[in-house]
Amino acid sequence: MNPVPLLLLAGGVLLCLLMAAAALRGPSTSKRARQRLENLRERFSQSDTVRTQVQMKRILSQRSSRLDNMMVRILPKPALLRQRLSRTGKSWTLGGYGAASSGIAMAVMLLCLLRGLPILLSLLLGTMLGLAIPHKLLSILINRRRARFTNVFPDAIDLLVRGLRSGLPISETLGVVAREVPDPVGTEFRTISDKIRIGRTMEQALQDSADRLGSPEFQFFVITLSIQRETGGNLSETLSNLSDVLRQRSQMRLKVKAMSSESKASAYIVGVLPFAVFTMIWFVNPPYMAKFFADPRLMIAGGGALVWMMIGAFIMSRMVSFEI
Repeated sequence: MNPVPLLLLAGGVLLCLLMAAAALRGPSTSKRARQRLENLRERFSQSDTVRTQVQMKRILSQRSSRLDNMMVRILPKPALLRQRLSRTGKSWTLGGYGAASSGIAMAVMLLCLLRGLPILLSLLLGTMLGLAIPHKLLSILINRRRARFTNVFPDAIDLLVRGLRSGLPISETLGVVAREVPDPVGTEFRTISDKIRIGRTMEQALQDSADRLGSPEFQFFVITLSIQRETGGNLSETLSNLSDVLRQRSQMRLKVKAMSSESKASAYIVGVLPFAVFTMIWFVNPPYMAKFFADPRLMIAGGGALVWMMIGAFIMSRMVSFEI
């Protein structure tokens, strides 16, 4: 009997046990000490900023679950993943993301095992797809929401300009934009208005939204307001010029997208064609393609071809990607 599958299965079980032990293990001594110091600072501090942070942290902690806490202990950078989840505009949590990734990995691994693939290859494919599919889905949702925000944001700035010219203060004008402009711009400005109401300064509330959105256009807006508050000047005129710049930037982006669409289509076709042919031949003649998973020479050749395909796809994607 070949001992390799048993060893691989034992290694997988051991890895799962180690992950479970890491998830259920309590915090370290140094982390516990830092947490105690942070709690003392928050309890006895007289600063309004610290009190606001404590209130926001309490609200967020009530929303977290045990699964979220487990994911925080397992993931290397949970804050970055939480920021990506918030950029989608969905009410997704770390626990839900981890459960979705695990479910996809297990489903792919079981499907590959039922198709007769080796255990190692099934585990590899399940892990890769379990990590790649949710990550790619997040990227698609983030880019889609950011594109909608960029399209509506110049109209929001124009509304700000009209409010300022009519004599309204900037804080009231932000509330008008939150009520009148559709999502996702209205949602973000509503969040800014709520933070200002509970005691945050306008600069802090704007910078928090800019960090969460990751949009260069909104960062321009935040920098413009910060400079104007320090140097003075006509804010409505400055925001009107910013709106024109953002619209010209959007038009330039659309022109570049139209000019590079043919190259992108060619890159997609060249990248997908080998995998499509492999899949079609697999369904037509499975024993013929199964040799790629049994013969070591074909496995090495297929792995080398896959690496070169990934390198070529990356180079083509960089060639047709333009920063504006």
